[in-house]
Amino acid sequence: MTSDTRRTLPDGRPIPLMTGDERPMLESWLAFHRATLELKCAGLGDAELRTASAEPSGLTLLGLVQHLAECERNWFQRVVGGLDVPPVYGQRNVSGYVLDDARGIGEALDVWRREIARGREVCAGRALDGVGRIGDGPMAGVEVSLRWVLMHMIEEYARHNGHADILRERIDGVTGA
Repeated sequence: MTSDTRRTLPDGRPIPLMTGDERPMLESWLAFHRATLELKCAGLGDAELRTASAEPSGLTLLGLVQHLAECERNWFQRVVGGLDVPPVYGQRNVSGYVLDDARGIGEALDVWRREIARGREVCAGRALDGVGRIGDGPMAGVEVSLRWVLMHMIEEYARHNGHADILRERIDGVTGA
């Protein structure tokens, strides 16, 4: 497979680039992990998407989608873009994990996709070595490159996709992917 060949797995997820330039490779791995999260939620009803992993954890697939929408906004818009944007789900839910009875997976996925699209706009044309600044928390003020943010987001999705694997297996026995 060459670096510019785009292929998908039988489940529709894009196969990450195995060779080629660094940025397309990083972006392809992030696209793969985003698609994996969406796949983990596919075909489930609202109650299943709100099923917690195991006590005492309240982690749910719906909560993961919301959390990753917040991560997308934070790292790409706030840190890379330097934009002053509020939390996706408000000040009372800065992590995104808190569920709202009125918000289902359709709305959460729409919000998540919009955050991804906006992050892509912010990053377009920026060099991998371009820096942004972490705005708050224990690392406030630290400069990070776009390269670092892309690698961090791949790690963030990979870790949470592991959680999603466990959640999905608990809900209906589906494993893998």
